[in-house]
Order: sequence, then C-alpha cells, then structure tokens
Amino acid sequence: MFTGNKGDIPTEFDSESNWPACSKVIGDIRDQSNCGCCWAFGAASAASDRACISTNGTIAVPFSSQDTCFNAQNAGCSGGQLDTPWEYFKEIGVVTGTQNLEDLADNKNDPFWGANLCSAYSMPHCHHHGDIRDDPYPSEGEDGCPAQSTPRGPKSCDANAVAPNDDFKANKYSFKGEVEFYPNDIPTIQNAIMTGGPVETAFTVFADFEEYNGGVYEHQTDESVGGHAVRIVGWGVDADTGKDYWKVANSWNQYWGEEGYFRIIRGTNEGGIESQTVASSADSVWDLKANL
Repeated sequence: MFTGNKGDIPTEFDSESNWPACSKVIGDIRDQSNCGCCWAFGAASAASDRACISTNGTIAVPFSSQDTCFNAQNAGCSGGQLDTPWEYFKEIGVVTGTQNLEDLADNKNDPFWGANLCSAYSMPHCHHHGDIRDDPYPSEGEDGCPAQSTPRGPKSCDANAVAPNDDFKANKYSFKGEVEFYPNDIPTIQNAIMTGGPVETAFTVFADFEEYNGGVYEHQTDESVGGHAVRIVGWGVDADTGKDYWKVANSWNQYWGEEGYFRIIRGTNEGGIESQTVASSADSVWDLKANL
C-alpha cells in the first residue's frame, strides 16, 4: 500500500485497491437521477472516501447525497459550486445515506443496498446518455425518469432508518481541517489523492462525451453541453495507446461508461478537469460532529 511520500508517484494508482478497508465506499457509483446535482454527488462521494481512509475504515458508510444536494445549497438540481458542500461538511456536517431505496435492477446499483441509513436519495435511477446496453433504467425524460425540481432538504432521518443512523442531528459527520483547492499541477493532484483519497473536480462536457462507452476520452467536437462535477479516484497509462489518463467516477450509475467510470486524458487539462480539484485536506480529522 502506498503511504503517501511526496515525490514518489507511481505510474498507476487506484484508490479502491490501495485502501482495501474502504473499497466498498470508494467503489460506490451513485446515480444523480434527472437532476443537476453532480456537484453534491462528487462531494458526498469523495468525502465518504476521505473519511473512511482517514479513519482506517472505522467510518465506512456513504454520506448522504440527499442531505448534501438539498441542504448545502439552495439551487440543488439547478447546479452548485464545488466548495460549498465541503464547507457544509465542515461547518454543519452530513448524515449517512444510501442511494434510492427503489431499484429496478436485479444487480442493484448500490453496494449499501438495504443498509437503512439516515437519508437515502429520493429520486429514481435513470439511464444517462449513450448506448443503453444492459442498463435497466428509463432514460432521462421518459416515464420513470422525469426532470426533477429541487425538494426541501431533509431535516430528519427516513422512517426505515435504524440506530445509530436514525437521529438526524446525532448522525452528522464532519471534519477538522481545511477545504483545499489544488492548482493545475498534475503531481500536486496525484499527491493529494495518494495522501488523502479521491478528490472532486469539474470539467466542461462536450457533446461526444455523452456517447462515451470506454477508452481514454479526448473531446473531438467543440460543442459544449455544460459543466459536470465528478470524482477522480486514480490514474494510469492505457496499454493500447500509451496515453496517460485519470480514472474518474461518474454519477450516472454503474451501467454507464466503464462500469460507472471513465478514463480521460491526463496532462492536457481536458475540459478544465485539472484546474478545479477540491477536497478536505489530507490531515483532516473526520468523526461525528458531536465528537469533534
């Protein structure tokens, strides 16, 4: 296991395999539904990873996308800023929460399915762009996956939540540390991941990204369709092309892309992906808010 010595950057790195005690948390590929809540999903997922890693697996639960998306910022489904959810985690805290409690798939998208945590995501799974392949979910805009408006944020845990995750105030997790933005510098971003875990970032989505099915992505069209926040979990070198890439977890469920991930060219700041990385500092202390 890599111990995080700065300057000793391997050719390949994957957070899930590097921290096996947290592999279930890191491997949680979520689904934002037909809601522009990517900023909250990237943050809640990366924060879950970092809390687990910093506590050596003692905190091994997903933090709630529902709490993050609809309490951290007013815009919710209309988009948000990358730093705001991290400040929310630090100042207010975030409860635990699974993905949507209903799942049409035989192979459930949620590794924490049935965990009865505090606040599950309230919106349905959807098919997001590209080939349907074996995706069992309705496509965005179709019956079962309507465009979503922002609901009121949760103030209490779900009715089926069980102790110790059934008290909204007592279930808040937080950290002591800094919210850090990392410059457009590849070794700095790599070191941030190796020493603390996955980081959130955002990039400009070009139209051809929506058709991604695999490989190392580089945009071939100049048609922009907006911005998108995601979670960088590692990097490597493609065996077929020799291209350096980032391994990135999306929030379009496991049936999209490469089992929910995509690889994107590293070193060219594709879509600005290397200039917007953010996370809690590697030395942050995570615990229940009441214990900090």
